[in-house]
Amino acid sequence: MPATAPVNEQADIPAPADTHLVTDGTATEDVSRETGERDGTEAETSESQKAQEALANVNREAYEDVADLPAVGDDTPLAMAVAEDARKRITLSGRELPRPAETRVLTVANQKGGVGKTTTTVNVAAALAQAGAKVLVIDLDPQGNASTALGIEHHSEVASIYDVLVDGDPLAKVVQQCPDVPNLLCAPATIDLAGAEIELVSLVARETRLQKAVTAYRAELAERGESLDYVFVDCPPSLGLLTVNAFVAASEVFIPIQCEYYALEGLSQLLRNIELIRDHLNPALHVSTILLTMYDGRTRLSAQVAEEVRNHFPDQTLRATVPRSVRISEAPSHGQTVMTYDPNSSGALSYLEAASEMAAQNAAENSEDRS
Repeated sequence: MPATAPVNEQADIPAPADTHLVTDGTATEDVSRETGERDGTEAETSESQKAQEALANVNREAYEDVADLPAVGDDTPLAMAVAEDARKRITLSGRELPRPAETRVLTVANQKGGVGKTTTTVNVAAALAQAGAKVLVIDLDPQGNASTALGIEHHSEVASIYDVLVDGDPLAKVVQQCPDVPNLLCAPATIDLAGAEIELVSLVARETRLQKAVTAYRAELAERGESLDYVFVDCPPSLGLLTVNAFVAASEVFIPIQCEYYALEGLSQLLRNIELIRDHLNPALHVSTILLTMYDGRTRLSAQVAEEVRNHFPDQTLRATVPRSVRISEAPSHGQTVMTYDPNSSGALSYLEAASEMAAQNAAENSEDRS
């Protein structure tokens, strides 16, 4: 009679997935194949980790010249991305950027929600402030997300931009210092701002109230021998009176555009409204900067949207693009921008690159003025 396999008294416990029960005492071919595949995967992972570590640990002292960077794992997309981040870090980190000759007031606007307006506002502002500029962020969105990201208190008892717009309080009364970035100031928003759209309707000069407040604040600083380099106004995702106030107060419009089709649809409507504001309320208003956000280089759609925007706005669109990044999303939960939460992340380096391009505009304008 043929020999029978011994009965397993614990038959209800499955055998490990990488082993096989055999009767002749020899290993099966499947076991050796799986073991070999696992060893190969571990070897590849180890090589990838070595490449990442070698590139991520590159520092300025060891490699003063970007061209001297070690080309470790250049043939893999991951290693190439890490190498690019290392180059950005060496080129941009810790450097003081050119400051504008006069205060630049920018409204960060896009009536489509979820395109990265607030994220762009706080991170570009923080990057510029870290590079030596004096920056004010005005949170004009009732959700108060910009205030949260900058670590600014904005509960209902706090003096806010609502008091400036509706009650006429001076801007200096509500401005707070960002705890993490010395040169960064913020005028916070509270939930009271949600009712400002209705309350502004009956007020005199309702479209120019923010403009007058910003002008008075700058004059007050000038009396003390101080000045602002940038004012960023973070708008709500709508085209109501709050956004109109922001357009009238600013001379420049900064548009973040998500790399998806719907963002392109909303852009034409935004441009029409900017044209109306320019014709009737603020002739100096113009689109100066466009930043592509949530860019995914793996998809054809992102590349197509980026190409479309660059073709229509070649002078306004920044070369920098902001990728989808977990670090960017995590930072506000810690009351920080990604610039302080994880300054070496790809998201932080992308915003730093965008800030440096904006500063390059200042250098170009300053040289034109001197000539």
